[in-house]
Amino acid sequence: MLESRSISAVNQLPLEQKELIYRRFIPMELFERFHLPADLVDANGKKLLNLRCRSGSTDVVVDLRHEAGAYDPLLYAHLTDTMNGQIHVLLYILNDPDSPRFDVDRMPDGTPTEFGSFRRNIPEEVRALEAGLAPGQVRRGLRLLRHSIDAFEEFVASLGHDVYFVDPLAYHNAITFEGYGFLYQQGRRRMEQIHVGFQAGGELAIQLDGSTPFRDPAFHQSIRGRSWAIHDGILGIPYSDVVMYKRVGQQGTTSTFPGRIW
Repeated sequence: MLESRSISAVNQLPLEQKELIYRRFIPMELFERFHLPADLVDANGKKLLNLRCRSGSTDVVVDLRHEAGAYDPLLYAHLTDTMNGQIHVLLYILNDPDSPRFDVDRMPDGTPTEFGSFRRNIPEEVRALEAGLAPGQVRRGLRLLRHSIDAFEEFVASLGHDVYFVDPLAYHNAITFEGYGFLYQQGRRRMEQIHVGFQAGGELAIQLDGSTPFRDPAFHQSIRGRSWAIHDGILGIPYSDVVMYKRVGQQGTTSTFPGRIW
């Protein structure tokens, strides 16, 4: 176990030590699938792993590319300390670099959309929807979440913790995390209300009127469909204020969408 129990404590260490610690939550499956060098430095001496973890800060951004100069990260994570020094995952993304890209993260002029929270590139969102992606995805995922969770829990345990927290940025993220044993610190009632709203005659179901590509009447029955409809604004307010947690090595059994299908 490390003496450094928090992100802020790790960030006080020399860069080489910080890199060794933060590399712990990169799943070995990424090294194997993409033939990543053990030191994450390519044959030309270029680093594939970049960290933003300045001394004195309470957060870290981990950006791993499968090759130098790759357009999108293979793995991108933003972690911070909670007020109590626990680990809180603000963002965690795994991209398949070999899959088609959808520019849902930017407008045609390059202006960021901030995951569609401030502005939306509707044509690209429609393309992503039709390709089977969920809101916010610029590429298909790698389907390595189980391996990623296992690696991350080893990292959390190495810092002396037995619990960690995560912000699900969209409805589909929360439902997916439920399936991997996460519980709600806050937002469970809201998730249950959303489920009720999607039942026949519910206030959300009646808004699935086909008025936009994201409001298909059949979307009430799937995780991805519901998430696109919520992204399209049917809640009337942004999807936010949901925080989940998981105890290392333990599986919760919460399900706010019984019988869920993707």
